[in-house]
Amino acid sequence: MQITIELPFRGPLDWLKMLQFFGSRSSAGVEAVEAGVYRRAIEWAGESGTMDVRLHTRKKCLVALIEGPVARHADHLIAPMIRMFDLQTDPREVYKCFSSDPWLSPLIESSPGLRVPGTWSAFELVIRTIVGQQVSVKAAATIMGRIVQRAGKRIDGHRHEGTAWRFPTPADLAKADLAQIGMPGKRVATVQNVAGAVATGSLPLDDPGADAQTVRQALLAMPGIGPWTVEYVAMRALRDPDAWPASDLVLMQAIARRDPTLTRATLQRVRTEAWRPWRAYAAMHLWNSVAEQAGLARGG
Repeated sequence: MQITIELPFRGPLDWLKMLQFFGSRSSAGVEAVEAGVYRRAIEWAGESGTMDVRLHTRKKCLVALIEGPVARHADHLIAPMIRMFDLQTDPREVYKCFSSDPWLSPLIESSPGLRVPGTWSAFELVIRTIVGQQVSVKAAATIMGRIVQRAGKRIDGHRHEGTAWRFPTPADLAKADLAQIGMPGKRVATVQNVAGAVATGSLPLDDPGADAQTVRQALLAMPGIGPWTVEYVAMRALRDPDAWPASDLVLMQAIARRDPTLTRATLQRVRTEAWRPWRAYAAMHLWNSVAEQAGLARGG
């Protein structure tokens, strides 16, 4: 079974940069970026399948091909796809906020369609974010692939090898053997504590009815999770357009290069007030500028 869905958006949208962001941070075996297409294994109401998303060649919309039994739930998949690809945002509002800022104006002029990439699963993103603490983007992607193979489930008869695994359920990850996986023991404990909390319902990451501030507070209360992780998750999973990971080293350095008097996060926070209520987009533009200069995947 398969169904095609068109997902309209207000332009511009920089699909290439979004794919680059997803591609460098993908969970190997679960999701993949191939030839201009984002693809991942998905599950809804106990039924699985694959989601392929590409940019329409003429219209201002993304085209999602849903294959497998999960296609029966296509109407329910629209909202999470809109959030994932940040299609609800009007880029004109972001431009209006940044156009008079001497730092952000040239960045938004050069990349006017930059969005904040979301996530299919807030749980998966939190695990990816914990895994990525103090390691490179590439190293984190490698470890995520190991986690998928140790605790996830292979989809029988799946025809896309790059997306032939389901990401581990919270319950399965909480009890998995993660010894010698390439992470310090404390970080492994954080991963499994979060998985256990999601499994029991005390951390309602993927509950659409959960209050975002409650989720933020619950995350911050967990050992091994600090403000940077919470704000990054708020940007991408909770869809807070004003989330700001103030302690992010790349962002702090980007600001200090523009004004050497702003070296401390407290001083920088005053400067970022001008970017409200779109600070998450400011973070993306600053990360993107650093990545373009360095030729590397930086930020998040």
